[in-house]
Amino acid sequence: MRVLVLGGDGFCGWPTSLYLSDKGHDVTILDNLSRRKIDVDLEVESLTPIRPLGERLRAWKEVSDREIGFVNIDIATEYDRLAAVVADQQPDAIVHFAEQRAAPYSMRTAATKRYTVDNNIRATHNLLVALVETGVDAALAHLGTMGVYGYGWSGSAPIPEGYLTVKVTTPDGELEREILHPANPGSVYHMTKTLDQLLFSFYAKNDGLRITDLHQGIVWGTQTDQTARDVRLINRFDYDGDYGTVLNRFLMQAAVGHPLTVHGTGGQTRAFIHIRDTVRCIELAIENPPQSGDRPRVLNQVTETHQILDLAKMVSDTMGVDIAYLPNPRREAEANDLIVTNDQFLALGLEPTTLSDGLLAEGTEIARRYRDRADPSKIVSRSVWRQGMETAEDLLTELPADES
Repeated sequence: MRVLVLGGDGFCGWPTSLYLSDKGHDVTILDNLSRRKIDVDLEVESLTPIRPLGERLRAWKEVSDREIGFVNIDIATEYDRLAAVVADQQPDAIVHFAEQRAAPYSMRTAATKRYTVDNNIRATHNLLVALVETGVDAALAHLGTMGVYGYGWSGSAPIPEGYLTVKVTTPDGELEREILHPANPGSVYHMTKTLDQLLFSFYAKNDGLRITDLHQGIVWGTQTDQTARDVRLINRFDYDGDYGTVLNRFLMQAAVGHPLTVHGTGGQTRAFIHIRDTVRCIELAIENPPQSGDRPRVLNQVTETHQILDLAKMVSDTMGVDIAYLPNPRREAEANDLIVTNDQFLALGLEPTTLSDGLLAEGTEIARRYRDRADPSKIVSRSVWRQGMETAEDLLTELPADES
């Protein structure tokens, strides 16, 4: 297939691009390199050294004898160029990662809140309009988030895959309908993903676009078989308070001897997926799209759930570091249940990678190898969810002076 990967230079987009290329697909990356620019703004880099994209692509050609194309484009602001690329490339599938992905960053300042909404919603809508205008019948797979469902309100009831069956009482009796699962976003970032759902629903109904929305859990791990082939291909390993995912953050903190930063009680239960399963799920999604006229297909892209404190204790026991309990900068329940349905991906052939498979060692090795690149001042989260909550300095003072 000819595949466009939007946001193909990022944490999930880069390994996905290599994986699909390795499987024989003709891949072109569309990216404005904004994630690299955010690193500059935040004055923090990936723990792993990330080479310029041109060098990455040349390295991939050397090790695989396959080429990946690249178009430097901002799809949120350059609609005419986007439509031209879609018309020229005539892709069979489009993978949409081109959204600002961090909840803490989306809550950091007024500017980052506005940027997240402007970038994410405009990018998604421009892509949908471009498909309609050009008439290109590409299967679209969008990376969403489990955060659209919110956490805790459903109690012990399993979260279904996207749609919820409800009963409505009428004068003529009870009607049964299936609706999008009620959204309960916990950040501006998660809110943009819930707005994406409504855009997808409209354009699937109105214009027959074939859309799969992937509600992904928190990604852990760094390397895939493809990114491990050459050091120039290594994937991102974010550890800072805005972009670092929780398990990777714990591994990095342990590698440098920093207490593991658990916000609140640690009773928050979250869904997780290894980066190797992320790329496999993308492949399954584009190979099994809905038909034109169908509603968007929603798949829960998760493999397991864990309480944050359980993860911290696992890393603490393995690597011999303490746990530091910090005030929670988010507005969320101290603890929650989370049961997630992922039957569709299992039926399509996904064989889940879990923590019990020993891949924790891979992340530990990466964290230790590159620990000298870490900036300890970037470890503690500085983004808070509303005015009046503890500031970054307040959070820092919770750690002993010699560890902060």
